[in-house]
Amino acid sequence: MKYADRNGNIYEEDNSQDRFLRLLYSTFAGQAGLKVLTMPWVSKVGGAFLSSPFSKCMISGFIKRNKIDMKQYEPAFYKSYNDFFTRKIRPGKRPLPKDPKVLFSPCDSKVSVYSIGENTSFVVKDTRYTVASILKNRKLAQRFQGGYAIILRLTVDDYHRYCYIDDGEKSENYFIPGVYHTVNPVANDHVKIYKENAREFTMIKTNHFGNVIQMEVGALMVGKIVNHHGEGSVKRGMEKGYFEFGGSTIVLFVEKNRVEIRKELLERTKKLCETKVRQGDPLGRAI
Repeated sequence: MKYADRNGNIYEEDNSQDRFLRLLYSTFAGQAGLKVLTMPWVSKVGGAFLSSPFSKCMISGFIKRNKIDMKQYEPAFYKSYNDFFTRKIRPGKRPLPKDPKVLFSPCDSKVSVYSIGENTSFVVKDTRYTVASILKNRKLAQRFQGGYAIILRLTVDDYHRYCYIDDGEKSENYFIPGVYHTVNPVANDHVKIYKENAREFTMIKTNHFGNVIQMEVGALMVGKIVNHHGEGSVKRGMEKGYFEFGGSTIVLFVEKNRVEIRKELLERTKKLCETKVRQGDPLGRAI
């Protein structure tokens, strides 16, 4: 994978998560393994283990492998691996821009940005979507034609709590269950896999950026989306929720002529380069 760090330096990195996903989705053995790993009972057993005291033994090795600076996080006694995975950042470690017209990242992530056209598609969790297919709503998707799709990909080393990007009024949360099945056509040498990850989204009528959709996409196996609020008022920087274990993704859809995105983010996306950002880093500005 090609990345740009927060200072704009471009480099290539092939981390363990990228290699694991490539093995799962691009090899026959990986695809066969997916059929087992995505069985409901496997997710339940895996989730139960990660939330149990027996999983604490995994924490120190994870910190070391991923070079996580624990000084960034609130001191705590972790009861389980999931308790550690959803750890909270220390106050002041993710400052927001003072100017409320700056659109900032709601999470730590690797970001790509796409202009939304009639045939625009993008990859989320190794599945290619259009705006209509990820929302399961063609009429709603039409509202964002000419705007932007902002894909914020979290990896396991990131901070897995996320916040609201502006003051505003939010709708109820709409949950879309994940789908996984295989198609084995005659005279085909490999098994084709069709899948969609579970996801949840809300429409937010923001004070500065118009109507924005914020969607959380969970990990395929044991990942879980935990959102705190239903319909009602929200505040800029207020915690919206968190992900339990698994690499996850947040997607923002913004309407046409509402936000000017940072040019370097658009240029890097065209070159298949993600930009590393932290919660609070600027993505663009209200027009």
